[in-house]
Amino acid sequence: MLQPKKQKHRKQQKGRSRGRLVETRGTKVSYGTYGLQALEAVWMTANQIEAGRKTIAHSMNREGRLWIRIFPDKPVTKLPPEVTLGGGKGEVDRYVFPVKPGRVLYEIDGVSPEVAKRALTMAGHKMPVKTKIITR
Repeated sequence: MLQPKKQKHRKQQKGRSRGRLVETRGTKVSYGTYGLQALEAVWMTANQIEAGRKTIAHSMNREGRLWIRIFPDKPVTKLPPEVTLGGGKGEVDRYVFPVKPGRVLYEIDGVSPEVAKRALTMAGHKMPVKTKIITR
């Protein structure tokens, strides 16, 4: 599962999701020929990113090349069940990546357009947001 090796601070504040704004970086296909672009704002967990990666790799039959354009480096904390308030902040539960609309999640290259479309469509079904397939 994806998570950072080192961080300056172990816990982060939550911040606010500004989903009404579109992404300004990472919106174009840079490495491959085909890409999967998010159309909504969400926190994507490391498990969801890995599920998409496995689906694409399986659909391409180990042909071509895959790039993951996002990395979960935001820690999310959680208190254990049945704990009263006042005990401080909980331990890190998982890592997420805050996705804004327009961000390219995956890119692939080296396969036919039919295989690329099928692989990215199947990966889009695993994602917690609406997605679309884009080309360079």
